[in-house]
Amino acid sequence: MAARQIVVDPAAPGRFVIKDVEEPQPLPNQAAVRVKAVSLNRGEVRYSMTAPAGRRPGWDLAGVVEKAAADGSGPKAGARVVGLLNIGAWGERVAVPTNQLAEIPDNVSFAQASTLPVAGLTALHSLYKGGFLVGKPVLITGATGGTGEFVIQLAKLGGARVVALSRSRERERFLRDAGADEIVIGEDVSPAAAFGPYPLIIDSVGGPQFGKVLTMLASRGVCVIFGTTAGAEPQIVANKFYSTGATTLYGLYLFTELATEPASIGLRRLAELTSAGKLRATIAVEEPWTKVADVAQALTERKYVGKAVLHLDV
Repeated sequence: MAARQIVVDPAAPGRFVIKDVEEPQPLPNQAAVRVKAVSLNRGEVRYSMTAPAGRRPGWDLAGVVEKAAADGSGPKAGARVVGLLNIGAWGERVAVPTNQLAEIPDNVSFAQASTLPVAGLTALHSLYKGGFLVGKPVLITGATGGTGEFVIQLAKLGGARVVALSRSRERERFLRDAGADEIVIGEDVSPAAAFGPYPLIIDSVGGPQFGKVLTMLASRGVCVIFGTTAGAEPQIVANKFYSTGATTLYGLYLFTELATEPASIGLRRLAELTSAGKLRATIAVEEPWTKVADVAQALTERKYVGKAVLHLDV
């Protein structure tokens, strides 16, 4: 039996097409999910620009369980769920391991839920590295991205004082609405030092300013880096980093973190916070999945602030 799926086709405009593929056959620990909405992340789109033909992209999904896992784990048939795959989430029917699924409350829409997996879990696991943050300053670079918005909100919920960096003054209102206490605008990150030193810095930019950011750590502070949108080979002033004392640079790759804490745990937390009105994602774009190529292009060109969601039930 066939099911439709977004796949990479280098010959197609935008490299994405919807094709019939063989319907997945769930393993005993997997639930069959009919997908209602997916959200796009820059990493999966960027990889798809050079991926071979037939690659099935997609990480984030939300939908309804059509068939529960045969081993009895996870949500039952009919449950509304949010889930995560490391490949192939952009399809109308997918098989998802139950430790990567969580039920979503009735007042959380499929669109809202679909924004939670990669961006929300990355934010959550980044903040885990900071420990107890009540009353402490946290510095966030790349703060206007999907993960950045979640980091700001979750850090505030943890009692932190949030300092956000943005290269564009046009995005200051976005950061204020998310809950940032202090905002540093422009290419020069040096003014952020006035609000430190920081027990936790969360960076997704890298690039030439990363060395300055790293010197703002407090003794025994941690800098978590999970992206390099401004360049993958930043310069570091090593003596300023180590002379602070017991500082740590932590490279975070989400799918490695999930080997320690299953995605289902974090997704449940994020869904509950969303239901309670304590967490939200700014959804800037909502389109039918037939528009995937256009939406992906707009994402890579940074034409909007917030998340992009594709609806499959159209």
